[in-house]
Amino acid sequence: MKHHALEQLEIVAKVNHDYPRLPMSRRERLERWAELLERYPHPALSTLRETEYQPAVERAALRTDHSPISVAFADPVLRAAGMENDSYGEARRFFDLTDGQLHRLVCYCHYGAAVSATTAAHHVRALFTRENRSLLARLRDFFVG
Repeated sequence: MKHHALEQLEIVAKVNHDYPRLPMSRRERLERWAELLERYPHPALSTLRETEYQPAVERAALRTDHSPISVAFADPVLRAAGMENDSYGEARRFFDLTDGQLHRLVCYCHYGAAVSATTAAHHVRALFTRENRSLLARLRDFFVG
């Protein structure tokens, strides 16, 4: 399947921006992503290089085929819920993540060129299981990472 940004599609096709989106909570979106990663048939996913060193505009546009983000974007349910492409910036917006959270999930510096789908799923699950933790624990995660 070939993926295109919405802007690219608008050049060659009429895009209905009023198409209804499926309402999903942040937790539901993250749970869906974790499930997709757990079922992903290939053991290794590509990482993104040096996300922490890129200027914000360039970091937002980062993408690569066969990444944890592209697994999410390939899912019609998440696309229907509003995921518009498989870029770093879109994953950050759609899943309501901080740069630190997304960096920990997809950056080369943590895993090398590839991360296992199981490891990525584990880190996605940690994002929504931490929501039920105490305020002190969440503050520690925010400042420490």
